[in-house]
Amino acid sequence: MTKKGSIEEIFSKAIFADDVESYQVTYRDFEKLRETSLKEFVKESNNFQTIPITRIMNIKKNHRILFEKNRKRDE
Repeated sequence: MTKKGSIEEIFSKAIFADDVESYQVTYRDFEKLRETSLKEFVKESNNFQTIPITRIMNIKKNHRILFEKNRKRDE
């Protein structure tokens, strides 16, 4: 199960208290993975309406992984 609280906390901190440009999000787009900036992800997902939070595979800040989804559960 994806920890929604963790992801929401990271997003909130990034958007309101940190440099949002330093965050990258990798998410599942059908059968492939896409990586984009957090700012672009929020726009593309229409605030999680078109891309649900459960599709997020990882979140990085300056190449440091802050969140990573457990892939074994998905397979």
